Amino acid sequence: MRAVVQRVSSAEVKIDGNSVGKIDKGFLVLLGVTHSDTEKDVEWLANKIKGLRVFEDAEGKMNLGLDDIKGDILIVSQFTLYGNCLKGKRPSFIEAARPETAVPLYEKFIETFKGFGLNKVEHGVFGADMKVSLTNDGPVTMIIDTPEKK
Repeated sequence: MRAVVQRVSSAEVKIDGNSVGKIDKGFLVLLGVTHSDTEKDVEWLANKIKGLRVFEDAEGKMNLGLDDIKGDILIVSQFTLYGNCLKGKRPSFIEAARPETAVPLYEKFIETFKGFGLNKVEHGVFGADMKVSLTNDGPVTMIIDTPEKK
């Protein structure tokens, strides 16, 4: 799995002009799934993101996590994270998992965050034409891949 995690002061996802997910301070997570991903990857990545300490404490140091700030999370599926741009001008998406693999893992990822008891867990709609807006705070953006399987 691959995630782009952005620390935001607000974020929203719309479909056909209608808001389907909206958060205040927290994380916008763009989530990509590849063929070999499993529920173990979901658990590892969700725990890694939840535990990230990238919000400022009283001294201005990035030392606080989502729980500490009572932050929100907005999760959006993003198969293009597995786009390969090495050859030619048109990306290849062969490494992105097909929906029959990706959808259950995307839904499990959302449910895992709901189980953490965060302030608010919002999400987009898998496969939909979504418009995502955000105010990146910092900006702080991280790319996290699950460990390679041996």
